[in-house]
Amino acid sequence: MSAAASVTDETFKPEVLESEVPVLVDFWAPWCGPCRMVAPIVDEIASQYEGKVKVVKVNTDENPSVASQYGIRSIPTLMIFKGGQRVDMVVGAVPKTTLANILEKHV
Repeated sequence: MSAAASVTDETFKPEVLESEVPVLVDFWAPWCGPCRMVAPIVDEIASQYEGKVKVVKVNTDENPSVASQYGIRSIPTLMIFKGGQRVDMVVGAVPKTTLANILEKHV
């Protein structure tokens, strides 16, 4: 099973913006309860879409510049990037089906 990789302020551009495939970015923090609820769902999505979608996590406490660049106000925030652009986003803990349906539009 492939879990979501962590990206930082430094690796965000090459890992996300320059990715050949769509990227699901999970903005989270260790103290956030709903983030912990959504984490296993994000990992399941990473397995399910392996090869089609890259799934990464950004710890907003440790990487404030990416979080502020994309105006993250509440977490968890899940964003989908394609071709270097943000194409979709979901705020809050959502069921796996909701996340999969949103991703399907971009793969």
